[in-house]
Amino acid sequence: MNTHSLKLLLILLTITFPSTQCDDDLVDQICKKTPFYDLCISTLKSNSNGKDVKGLASVMADTMLSNATDTLSYIRAEINRTPDPKIERALAYCAELYIPVVKYNLPQAIDALSKGQFEFAADGISDAAKEADSCEKMISWSQELAALSDRNKLIHNLSDVAVAIVKILLKG
Repeated sequence: MNTHSLKLLLILLTITFPSTQCDDDLVDQICKKTPFYDLCISTLKSNSNGKDVKGLASVMADTMLSNATDTLSYIRAEINRTPDPKIERALAYCAELYIPVVKYNLPQAIDALSKGQFEFAADGISDAAKEADSCEKMISWSQELAALSDRNKLIHNLSDVAVAIVKILLKG
């Protein structure tokens, strides 16, 4: 993902949820334990309703759901826009991958987080990344789909951060 795309996506993350204050020390401490510190910090500091680790994990999962929903809408718009049958097939494949992520995987993971079922939550969040990766494999040949590629990478990276936070919860 190029730096311009990353900055744009971080701005989108910033405006996705209303801003509230969270304990900056907790956010920093947690984000240091994730694979994408900058993404974690920018997401949690600008969108955080979380006052504890569980709340921070929920914010990450909610951010993933918002981004996956936006990505599915983007895919559907691109399907309607493209005249190229090969690109349309690749996009349709990606839509089929994202539909269960948006309708089932992430909502169930968010619900599991709220109930303290952290292993189930981690599985659902990881599944979202796997589906984004599968979409990425299907579209990697096309320069025309670079924006979708950036979205897939963001979902994957958000998932890695969210799972790292959920693993902190699992360790107690």
